[in-house]
Amino acid sequence: QLQLVESGGGLVQPGGSLRLACAASGFTLDTVHIGWFRQAPGKEREGVSCISSTDGSISYADSVKGRFTMSRDNAKNTVYLEMNSLKPEDTAAYYCAADALLCHPFAMDYWGKGTLVTVSS
Repeated sequence: QLQLVESGGGLVQPGGSLRLACAASGFTLDTVHIGWFRQAPGKEREGVSCISSTDGSISYADSVKGRFTMSRDNAKNTVYLEMNSLKPEDTAAYYCAADALLCHPFAMDYWGKGTLVTVSS
């Protein structure tokens, strides 16, 4: 059974840091495009970061460049999202998702249930 399970969300003050994890089972993450996505209340889902299965390159949304770092641990079959200098506008439910063909917020085949990140003082 293919499954993605996120963890690591929580409440953090502006300027703080969090590390999200997404553990996969039923498939290996280095064979798919794997991405982090988020959806804030009342807003459309957006892509945050993605690792390409083609060449391992990592892409980021402009809004998180320089603050967020995505990585993959093949031995643990887990991807991470290190989030630094968090802002209130980063508040959202964060999801990891996988797809064999591409990385797009509305085209991923497999989704985790998400983890909530709240940035507030």
